[in-house]
Amino acid sequence: MSEHGWLLLTNDDGIEAPGFRMLVQGLHEAGFPLAVLAPSTNHSATGMRINLMQPMHLRQRNDLAEAWSLDPSACPVHLFELDGSPCDTMIVALDGGLEHLLGEDVRPQMVVSGVNLGPNLSQDAYHSGTMGAAREAGLYGVPALAASFTSFDPEGMEHAVRATVETVRRVSGLLPKVAENVTRPEGTMDTRYFSSWPAPANDDRWLDRPHAALLDAFANGDLMLNLNVPPTWDGTWASTRLGVRWYRNAVRFEDDGNEEVATFTIGAAHVDHSPVMKGDCDAVEANKASLSCLSVWPQSHPFAIDEDLMAVSLSENPSGWPAWLGTDGA
Repeated sequence: MSEHGWLLLTNDDGIEAPGFRMLVQGLHEAGFPLAVLAPSTNHSATGMRINLMQPMHLRQRNDLAEAWSLDPSACPVHLFELDGSPCDTMIVALDGGLEHLLGEDVRPQMVVSGVNLGPNLSQDAYHSGTMGAAREAGLYGVPALAASFTSFDPEGMEHAVRATVETVRRVSGLLPKVAENVTRPEGTMDTRYFSSWPAPANDDRWLDRPHAALLDAFANGDLMLNLNVPPTWDGTWASTRLGVRWYRNAVRFEDDGNEEVATFTIGAAHVDHSPVMKGDCDAVEANKASLSCLSVWPQSHPFAIDEDLMAVSLSENPSGWPAWLGTDGA
């Protein structure tokens, strides 16, 4: 029996994307049992889109285990693809799909979404299918990590994979082996870390245990992690929030002979950012791996994390690793 809990993996680039293959291989080699349910095709920039009332075909991909040199007899790995979006994969998996496909014994400890080709920084949080899947997992009460490589050129992807495996290794050691809040069976409203809004003041009941409160929020799916790793990663970390960045000159207009067409191409955009304290864009520009803690729920939702507690999440160890996620030697 593995010392690790089951990981549920998905992405938005499609199950056969190189970054996803490398992540599956890396986590498999690290000894994590894996349940993979990923989109069959590329669903980049689909945010939290879901299919309503449409059948989604589901297929097992045992062929990938052999093609990727995985050894399920040494460490369990199950690979499936879904003709749906990243969020669809999480809904299908967590709302009965894992039990249907693999039985009651396969229950996830956490979700890992990625590794995405291209950054998911700043306002990308609203567009990203990779982050959308992680947020969907959180809505279902499962701790989740979204991971991205900040270049559109896959060269150097191994840095992002290495950082993601390290993050999973360190974070999973702080969690129960089985996520305890899957589908939110208790529906609790008293966690001690939710915002008191719209009340004008907060009683800050977490003040005597802020790091434990953040870990509780993550374990319950109310807080998610967003990792961005540059190709120039120097091995250090930064505890960050969403930064401020701008896409410019990304739209091209053409006349195809019948009518005007417009093309929006992120990879062709000129991107600049406005420096902000603890911004994810700033950390990546400084060659650090950016690890952001984000509230899964909207700010005005009753389950939103208290703002003062979110500020505590920016406290870091000397290496930049989030202090609430353990020491540098964890």
